[in-house]
Amino acid sequence: MNAEAPLLVIVDAANVVGSVPDGWWRDRRGAAERLRDRLAADGVPGHEGPVELLLVVEGAARGVESVPGVRVDAAPGSGDDRMVELVAEAVGRRVLVVTADRELRRRVTELGAEVAGPRTVRP
Repeated sequence: MNAEAPLLVIVDAANVVGSVPDGWWRDRRGAAERLRDRLAADGVPGHEGPVELLLVVEGAARGVESVPGVRVDAAPGSGDDRMVELVAEAVGRRVLVVTADRELRRRVTELGAEVAGPRTVRP
């Protein structure tokens, strides 16, 4: 494990946004932008020290841009597949994937990632 690399937090935008029935389905891109902005402002509560935040968007949320503190990755296809790729690429780093998707949780834990639910980043 690379102790010098910051914790990589990969946030499943679609899953986290979809965890609260607040009308997100009317404006998926806007909902992803609000999540991105909240992450930029608040980080990941309970995780002290350096954190690299990566928000994975898909579908109608593609086009959301990165901001200081949050890098946005637009999945070319399945967001779940992209998150698995990102975990696999993060060799030697501590990775936390934020999602409630059971199958995605299984796939990334098999690669050594930790998982947390949407409440980790949503009040």
